[in-house]
Amino acid sequence: MFRRAAFALLAASVVGLAFSSAPLSAEEKKDNPAVKLLNRDIPRHKQFLEIAKKGNVDVLFLGDSITQGWEGGGKEAWKKSFEPLKAANFGIGGDQTGHVLWRLTEGKELEGIQPKVAVIMIGTNNTGGHSAEDIAGGITAIVDELKKQRPHCKILLLGVFPRGGGIEKDAPVCPAEKLNTKIKQINERIAKLDDGKTVFYKDIGAKFLNSEGGLPREIMPDLLHLSPKGYTIWAEAVSPDIEKLLK
Repeated sequence: MFRRAAFALLAASVVGLAFSSAPLSAEEKKDNPAVKLLNRDIPRHKQFLEIAKKGNVDVLFLGDSITQGWEGGGKEAWKKSFEPLKAANFGIGGDQTGHVLWRLTEGKELEGIQPKVAVIMIGTNNTGGHSAEDIAGGITAIVDELKKQRPHCKILLLGVFPRGGGIEKDAPVCPAEKLNTKIKQINERIAKLDDGKTVFYKDIGAKFLNSEGGLPREIMPDLLHLSPKGYTIWAEAVSPDIEKLLK
């Protein structure tokens, strides 16, 4: 159900349809622009397939532009904390939950690799047009698919990071009351996926906030993407968990 819901959720965002968990017929799949978007032939996805063919990936990061940013503002933190762990960054800017699910299924990005740990942080790009319940359903579908394809892989599921809730003035800090409130609702739902065996949930969002609960631009310059300092915070927050799960 969650897998169908995640695809339908993306379809709704593309073609302006109401959310529905009903499966698409063969004819609908053929003509639906959302399905064409899911099957987008992008260079970065091809790069992932080449990485997977080579194997030798113990830690897999899955997500959107925030995860992709390990190759930008987070490159030094990545080199220090994750490169020695045989980590691979499968983050693509703009991805929603449906895109990641497609990449794991029809996109076949896991073929050739047997990651011991998968780090998932996805959902922020869905917040503009979907409910917290629907977004949590998409994340659940991704977790279930990983468990299905790689049952021995431990999953570190991260809560969606805090972000600005709309158009904020160009102040050094976004006040706590201006943060996106849907993030908390999503995280409350996906936290329940933690089973203490295969899936381990962790919310590190508070580490990006100041003592008043506001979001400093020195951590997230655009109130969404991390600065190098933000990536250092992220790395330091999850490295012990990843190393523990690898054992």
